[in-house]
Amino acid sequence: MPGGIWLLALFLLWSTASLASHSRAFPRPTELEPDVRFWTRVYTEIDTRHGFIHDSRRLDVVYETIELKPNLSPRGRSKQVKRVKERYKKILLKLASGQRRNLSAEERRVLSLWPEGVSKRELRAAARRLRFQLGQSDKFEAGLIRSGAWEPYIRETLARMELPEELAALPHVESSYNPKAHSHVGAAGLWQFTRPTGRRFMRVDHVVDQRMDPHEATVAAARLLKHNYDVTGSWPLAITAYNHGAAGMRRAARELGTRDIDVIVRRYKSRSFGFASRNFYVAFLAALDVAQHADDYFGPLEREAPAQQEVVEVPTFMRVETLAEALRTDEATLREHNPALQRSVWSGAKYVPRGYPLRIPRDEGRGFVEALLAAVPSAERFPTQKRDLFHRVGRGDTLSGIATRYATSVGELMGLNGLRSRNRIRVGQVLRLPVREGGTMAVAMATEPSTEAPPADGLYTVERGDTLSIIARRFGVEEHALLSANGLSSPHRIYAGQTLRLEAPETDAEIGAAAPSVAGITSPVLEAAPQPPSPPPSEAADSEAQEEAESLDSSVSEPVQPELTADPSDYTVAEDGSIEVQAAETLGHYADWLEIRTQQLRRLNGMAYGQPVMIGRRLQLDFSKIRPKAFEQQRLEYHRALQEDFFQRFQIAGTCRHVVRPGDSLWTLSRQTYAVPVWLLRQYNPDLDFAAVPPGKAIEVPLLQRRDADAEARQAGAETGPSTC
Repeated sequence: MPGGIWLLALFLLWSTASLASHSRAFPRPTELEPDVRFWTRVYTEIDTRHGFIHDSRRLDVVYETIELKPNLSPRGRSKQVKRVKERYKKILLKLASGQRRNLSAEERRVLSLWPEGVSKRELRAAARRLRFQLGQSDKFEAGLIRSGAWEPYIRETLARMELPEELAALPHVESSYNPKAHSHVGAAGLWQFTRPTGRRFMRVDHVVDQRMDPHEATVAAARLLKHNYDVTGSWPLAITAYNHGAAGMRRAARELGTRDIDVIVRRYKSRSFGFASRNFYVAFLAALDVAQHADDYFGPLEREAPAQQEVVEVPTFMRVETLAEALRTDEATLREHNPALQRSVWSGAKYVPRGYPLRIPRDEGRGFVEALLAAVPSAERFPTQKRDLFHRVGRGDTLSGIATRYATSVGELMGLNGLRSRNRIRVGQVLRLPVREGGTMAVAMATEPSTEAPPADGLYTVERGDTLSIIARRFGVEEHALLSANGLSSPHRIYAGQTLRLEAPETDAEIGAAAPSVAGITSPVLEAAPQPPSPPPSEAADSEAQEEAESLDSSVSEPVQPELTADPSDYTVAEDGSIEVQAAETLGHYADWLEIRTQQLRRLNGMAYGQPVMIGRRLQLDFSKIRPKAFEQQRLEYHRALQEDFFQRFQIAGTCRHVVRPGDSLWTLSRQTYAVPVWLLRQYNPDLDFAAVPPGKAIEVPLLQRRDADAEARQAGAETGPSTC
């Protein structure tokens, strides 16, 4: 056979194998094809001036395409949509009554959209499932054009991390490939990371927000998707977990006994598994198909070209104007190419951080950029970052009033403190303030929040956002004294609603009585156990109220539980009133959240005094005083605060595999070998029984790195640091 034919045959063989492999990775079950076709229509047929009135479960039933009246407010748009939905609701209820004669032409048309012999029960349910979906064709087309700037880098990153190239279609669903996109739940950037999830893999603070840098965010998204795949076992579940959370998808698979996405989409019932979660994977498949055949849908498109940039590492802390002058450019250009730098940098309240990878347009006439920065005078180089200044919110304070007092703006205060709303500050909250050159801030500003007298009973109830260091500064006590007074082994294990003693008790007996909420880990047994299958969560079936709330959403990209999306642990209460014990939890925590004594829990579970709870085992709880949902909320709040505090100081730089050796234990691997918290190690190995890991078994280890030098200084003596396998 001639060489050319051999090459063609080999190419066709490779293509067939590749397509088959991708088909296996991203299956398109026949049962879900109507859903995929629906989203294909949304992405290609109607723009953001139009929308479908459709059935939220049977996406092949589209009643009407409506044109939204121009210049309508959101409230006016909602009223227009509601009027149309009410009309179809009346028709469906009439048909559900069994009437089939003397129907109007419109009523016959609606009936014809349903299969022959549709039941009255189904039509009655359909009257409650009316939904509006805004068109996306103009946004999708704009996203295809923008994708030219970023898709090559995304594909290169996916290939480097050995992930399927099809994942490059996900930004079409998340942001329409818009690096500046923001959502109403606080997700940001090309990949729509929320702050808590973003902090696992990137720097997200008041100086640098790498969610807005498509390069950094792409690497982070690849790591998150790989993590999702590792803990869920399939790409359909991993992609859905990007929206719904890994814990939710693991629960769905356990409850139904399958990882088949079509079964889960059609049969899984959970209050949080609403329209957006059910449709995230099929929307991804539609976006993938449209992106791969864009010319067929939109005709030839001229896509943006990737920016020609060069990167220089900032050698020390510097003003942004100094960098612009040294690199022979201007601040506007630097801002355009470095979207991760926050308002505090551009306003002069903070320096560009040391080591920051600054991007500038490639310019052959500029010269060697490192040499240009080396020529910056020493007077323009700073060894440390500008210090943060603070204000403690008092009664009657408003964000606008605080901004006026300190000669700043509401927007700057919101950016510095990661606030979503100008109306959500609370008494006692500590706000970070901008620092001006030459000390131009108002005289009333202090470098630390002023202290206040402890409560008369010496007890303080932890509020959301509190850390032990904030509480110590607030009441003028030493952090180690708080640890000692409350029997805490770590400053990072406090939770909202917990009662802390501000002064040490006088006797050992008093310590025992006052410390039901001890959060320390006292033995390897506490942190060595598997994650067994758990019963279905105590969640009601999909609520129609949620469907209604989602009915005006323009996409399916909003995460359901943004704070713990990357955490696969199960924090729910089962229908039998039991829970699965998670890392960093004790009987004291449960008793505190349930407002009972630990002895009641020991009696209920047949546990001897001093017998520890073991991670992964099931424990029966007493809900005589607190409802399960209230318990779940406190439990989630605790873990949310624990993880948020940790990821403010450390980020996941990658993973490696450790092969267990004789003598290894969870305790030694966590505390000594890798210095990784047990709760994080378990998140990467949720199905592994660490209590009995045989030698030769491979486990996944997250590699941590400290953030900036300031964070390292603040966290002297922290329990974790960079590690390698």
